[in-house]
Amino acid sequence: MLTIYSPAHRLHHATELKDGLIKPCFEMPSRADTILARVQAVGLGEVITPRDYDTSRYARVHSERYVRFLENAWAEWSALGRTHDALPLIWPVRDLRSDIEPEHIDGKLGLYAMDAGVAITAGTWEAVRTSANLALTGMAALEAGEDSAFALCRPPGHHAAAEYMGGYCYLNNAAIAAQACLDGGAKRVAVLDVDYHHGNGTQSIFYHRADAMFVSLHGDPKQSYPYFLGHKDEQGAGAGLGFNHNYPLPHGTAWDAYGAALAHACRTIAAYAPDAVVVSLGVDTFKDDPISHFQLDNEDFLRIGETVAGIGRPTLFVMEGGYMVDDIGINAVNVLRGFEAAR
Repeated sequence: MLTIYSPAHRLHHATELKDGLIKPCFEMPSRADTILARVQAVGLGEVITPRDYDTSRYARVHSERYVRFLENAWAEWSALGRTHDALPLIWPVRDLRSDIEPEHIDGKLGLYAMDAGVAITAGTWEAVRTSANLALTGMAALEAGEDSAFALCRPPGHHAAAEYMGGYCYLNNAAIAAQACLDGGAKRVAVLDVDYHHGNGTQSIFYHRADAMFVSLHGDPKQSYPYFLGHKDEQGAGAGLGFNHNYPLPHGTAWDAYGAALAHACRTIAAYAPDAVVVSLGVDTFKDDPISHFQLDNEDFLRIGETVAGIGRPTLFVMEGGYMVDDIGINAVNVLRGFEAAR
């Protein structure tokens, strides 16, 4: 399987506000480097660098003002003499306005942030745009005839919506790739999210559309981040009604229940008959993940790949979460190996 990777991800290593403390992010550079090492160790296939794409490709799923904010945020922050990570201090909740963009960077950070897990540093924009380019390059590979590809994206993307960042995510790599598939002439595309945390950003982006089905297996939002999306009754709206499918699962879910839900999800996607499938590949469903609560073991990730292969469509895997760095390479690559073995 073709892997797309860039060392530019190392330019972003931020802090976060978690449990009331400012601390280094769980989303760290060693995540991607560990996966790449495993890709190479097992001889998964060729590793290439991404093409460069214009920011207009990101604005196919994000607003132009949001993309512009990401591109310029560090310059505006550092112009005030600030050399530490940029984090918001206010959020426009409930009846506060969000239609007018503040002029001050503190206001912009609050407008465009869902949480305090998306600090911006001097290298964030270059890492973020390169991550999106990995996904676009992967989709281009499918369009050129590859059956599958793996975009080793970092930072991840599935919590980022049209106009907000959150959960370590800035640009929604999977959604950008899915939209590129449609822009390239596909009639339908499906996004399957197997990260422990619900892909609220991807759901939000495609919620009113019939040409992009979103299917997610995740920790029940009554118990788990992002808390405010991911319930079973969220089924799409307008033209998108019936094209959004959530499988919230309780703490402690192990393979028997997870595998049954995944099989049902994949049958749902197969019946939709998409031209391509984008898999938001989070492996934080692992039993020892430090911020998640499922009980999957290493070999279960092989089964995930085998099950996804049964959809029978060209498939782009886009890396999302997974924070047990010692095992992240084994688990991510097991999904890819399971997929290839079943093809």
